[in-house]
Amino acid sequence: MKAYTAEQIRTAEAPLIAAGVPLMQRAAHALAEVISRELTATGVRDRILILAGPGSNGGDALFAGAELAARGHGVDILPVSSRIHEPGFQAAQEAGAQVLADLGSAALDIVAAATAAAPRAAVIVDGILGTGSAGRAALRGSAREVVAALRDQDSGGSRPVVVAVDIPSGLDADRGTTDGIVLPAAVTVTCGACKVGLLTGEGPQLAGRIEVIDIGLGPALAKLAPSLES
Repeated sequence: MKAYTAEQIRTAEAPLIAAGVPLMQRAAHALAEVISRELTATGVRDRILILAGPGSNGGDALFAGAELAARGHGVDILPVSSRIHEPGFQAAQEAGAQVLADLGSAALDIVAAATAAAPRAAVIVDGILGTGSAGRAALRGSAREVVAALRDQDSGGSRPVVVAVDIPSGLDADRGTTDGIVLPAAVTVTCGACKVGLLTGEGPQLAGRIEVIDIGLGPALAKLAPSLES
């Protein structure tokens, strides 16, 4: 598998973004398909908990949540920051997703909402941090407390399947390093190409099954030498 750094991915994305190609919508649709398959495989509950961060990673998760809610799935959104991707947030709510906490809620309230919702969920979508955090991947604030609480939570039964968007939040996309606070994924849906951090350091133990989704970066990536091949 060929893997690229976060900077290489941004380089490949830049001309498509400039041309108005809807990369986020492509990623969200493919992510929704993976989540739908995981729901079918679990067969126990039809509820999805989205941990939504402030950036494009959260946007991917929210637009995927909107698509899944429109299909009739139960979708809960938990903003873990005082900011959120507004277009994705609006789309998810208009499609019928439920919001579990107000933006900027106290960390204690966000953690309580997360630990109450997780046992009801078949799938938890980690849309907190993506490749934009390479070099400064450590989780902070409410997001850090939520991930720590969910990681250590005793579900008392079958645990939700964790689907990470692009890379498990808290894992450095280039180095595969963490500070110990990461929600291990069963599946990592990574956009455009595999990221180096998924294959190095702690990445293989935290990423689970890696699914690379095509968002149209192939021609641009073909001009770049992969940073790692495995």
